[in-house]
Amino acid sequence: MAKYVFVTGGVTSSLGKGIIAASLAKLLQARGFKVTIQKFDPYINVDPGTLNPYEHGECYVTEDGAETDLDLGHYERFLNIPTSQANNVTTGRIYQSVIEKERKGDYLGKTVQVVPHITNEIKRRVQLLGQNGDYDIIITELGGTVGDIESLPYLEALRQLRWELGRDNCIVLHLTLIPYLNAAKELKTKPTQHSVKELLKTGIQPDILVCRCERPITQAIRRKLALFCNVEIAAVIQSIDAETIYDVPLLMQEENLDSTVIAKLRLIEKRDPKLDKWENFLKRFKNPDSEVTIGLVGKYNELQDAYKSIYESFIHAGAVNRCKVKVKPIHSEAITAENAAEHLSGFDGILVAPGFGERGIEGKLHAAKYARESGLPYFGICLGMQCAVIEFARNVLNLENAHSTEMEEQAQNPVIAMMEEQKKIKNMGGTMRLGSYPCDLKENSLVHQAYREAKITERHRHRYEFNNKYLEQFEEAGMIPTGFNPDTGLVEAVEVKGHPWFVGVQFHPELKSTVENPHPLFVAFLKASMDYRDK
Repeated sequence: MAKYVFVTGGVTSSLGKGIIAASLAKLLQARGFKVTIQKFDPYINVDPGTLNPYEHGECYVTEDGAETDLDLGHYERFLNIPTSQANNVTTGRIYQSVIEKERKGDYLGKTVQVVPHITNEIKRRVQLLGQNGDYDIIITELGGTVGDIESLPYLEALRQLRWELGRDNCIVLHLTLIPYLNAAKELKTKPTQHSVKELLKTGIQPDILVCRCERPITQAIRRKLALFCNVEIAAVIQSIDAETIYDVPLLMQEENLDSTVIAKLRLIEKRDPKLDKWENFLKRFKNPDSEVTIGLVGKYNELQDAYKSIYESFIHAGAVNRCKVKVKPIHSEAITAENAAEHLSGFDGILVAPGFGERGIEGKLHAAKYARESGLPYFGICLGMQCAVIEFARNVLNLENAHSTEMEEQAQNPVIAMMEEQKKIKNMGGTMRLGSYPCDLKENSLVHQAYREAKITERHRHRYEFNNKYLEQFEEAGMIPTGFNPDTGLVEAVEVKGHPWFVGVQFHPELKSTVENPHPLFVAFLKASMDYRDK
């Protein structure tokens, strides 16, 4: 039987429940336990696929094609194992499932209510991953903050589960804030006390307190929190601000978080945590031999979480190259034909980010043109590849009104066009080309050299594709397709002949980069950027 750890949050949002959950999971995994993490989000969207990146950060796509919360990216990057549709559930999906059952008559005429029907569905979803014996421990992060109206059904389901499974099989870790008041020159525990009392109102007593703080908490504060929050002193865990999120597992190990969880779940410790690879990664990351500056050309730069996986992929690849990567965002709407050199000339490489819609497209085209003509290393992801194709069609092939039908439906030369299977689809949510697909790489190409293998699989999230009607023209002019889907012939990667490093890919390599397996394309791009810098 799987054991369950629930992670709740109090006082304020954005305290880092996902990082704490991932860090705990990493420590338990390093001890030999089979662990996974799932996220329950209280919003009514069925999934974050239709959300603007400004609303909720990036939409993370799993191997099986689920559009999920960005915290699943943290889970995969820490644990180095894939997640799935079952690892992310929203209120929208819960209610959708209950309503579908009601329409089919599954409730035999009963009045459908939050309790028991919604809470029963939440409990069923919570335990799905534990049914096949694949995991020893399942960590469940409950989104939102204790006290939010939308979180109440989840807390009620948790209360019931604790009673049904027993305290040895289901524990609650509550993440709170211990603010430091500069005027008083002291840390304050009252917000945490109130947060725990709010949780107690729902019938849930936390087993472990993880306290986010800017300064170390004293033993006196730990005793005070233990007394007033009704937890053991050993279960009051300090989570002080860290230099990087990758320090957090080691900080949590120093606080004995993993040992405390193991004791409370009545588990037998398998071994001491083996974190050699993790520590080696941190050593390389914190002690670089050189530095490169990469320009990230995008249109959601106001919110760094919109490109979270890209930023983290640079960290992983930077450690491999023993190189500090300074990523500077450049808003694509600010780039024009006249000022492209002014914006881009100081970089060692540029990455043109994925996105949707017409806004900021011209700036991305100018960035691709500047990189192609100047020899600056270029990495285009999804829309970034499509922009490279459009720019090449306009300025090298001289195709009049070359564009994507996403931006201009009646383009005279639609070098990027909607996929055939997408043309009849009307609903927006969950209907793109999603998830992992195979790709064959052209021998001796830049992508082939990066992967060191001819057949790969990568994750996708798009509706539009390279128009193969123009394939021959592009090849003759020097933009070479070097990656193809073996089943459909879809162009997955393009390169510019004679350029030091100019690669565009239709897929999202950033979604598969982890601490233990940095993505080869990011590693190769940074190596090319270092070579460009040295020139």
